[in-house]
Amino acid sequence: MLVFEEEIYFWLFLVIPVVLLLFIFLLFWKRKARKSFASDELLQKLAPNKSNFKPILKVILACMALACLVVALVNPKMGTTMETVKREGVDIVFAIDVSKSMDAEDIAPSRIEKSKQLVRQILNGLGSDRVGIIAYAGSAFPQLPITTDYAAAKMFLQALNTDMISSQGTAISDAIDLATTYYDDDNQTNRVLFIISDGEDHEGNVESIADEAAEQGIRIYTIGVGSEKGGPIPIKRNGVVQNYKKDQNGETVITKLNPATLQEIAAEANGEYIEGNVTANVTETVQDLLQNIEKTEFEAKQFADYQSHFQWFLGICFIFLFLDVFLLERSTAWIKKLNLFNETRKD
Repeated sequence: MLVFEEEIYFWLFLVIPVVLLLFIFLLFWKRKARKSFASDELLQKLAPNKSNFKPILKVILACMALACLVVALVNPKMGTTMETVKREGVDIVFAIDVSKSMDAEDIAPSRIEKSKQLVRQILNGLGSDRVGIIAYAGSAFPQLPITTDYAAAKMFLQALNTDMISSQGTAISDAIDLATTYYDDDNQTNRVLFIISDGEDHEGNVESIADEAAEQGIRIYTIGVGSEKGGPIPIKRNGVVQNYKKDQNGETVITKLNPATLQEIAAEANGEYIEGNVTANVTETVQDLLQNIEKTEFEAKQFADYQSHFQWFLGICFIFLFLDVFLLERSTAWIKKLNLFNETRKD
């Protein structure tokens, strides 16, 4: 199978007819100039070794060199062998808490931005694993289905914010339940769920759902974002803090990291709790955890092994240029003696 890597260079072939037209115009111009200078007989006596064929041959060689150069730039490739590429990895789902408590700035720049930063760095360290994203607050919503497109994952990740889900709360149980639908039952890959949250105001029987997820082969790792000292929840307008969230008594609400809930969830699902305040520590811990999980083959594709053949055309191009440079426009003596065209010479 023949393919061309840079087809845009085919447009350079249009230069060849332009060169030929300019050469024809030059021939007519020279012929007209010579006639105004002297007759054909006199010119033959003044330049007896002048060849009429050599200039045509030189321009043909130049055009052929240009054609070979264009083909070399296009880089034709031939598919010679078929190669099977296997992809092995783990199905990873990120469930990210987007409740209003994640706006707290007790960890810079904020809990939600820190969570996105953590997931982004984890994605940078992945290889052939498949990833999905879930956003949850008072309820859980799918953001990105299982995919190997990390660029798309980062794009959806960047769009996450605490205003995207109107119902407030921290329905971790809904997120776990939704995550179970992300995994492909036909491909029995090892399954991992990362829950990134401050663990506050969780709703529902989280422990039983985590236990059910573990029975389906899903390991749940929780990442706690925030500080146990806590901080207020800012109310912003156009990125500027206008006030802080108040309770029914008019007191400023202080939201705190609740690691106990996250630790309990991880323990129920054969996972581990990870302190999320230091990005480097989190990414290193996650990489170690994933390396210890047996990877499963979930994709095998065949690709043609293409080999470039531009060098042949580039070599021929140099040969044509070499001939064009060293080919003189005067008649070759031994060819002239052959008199191939039975020309009669006038003395």
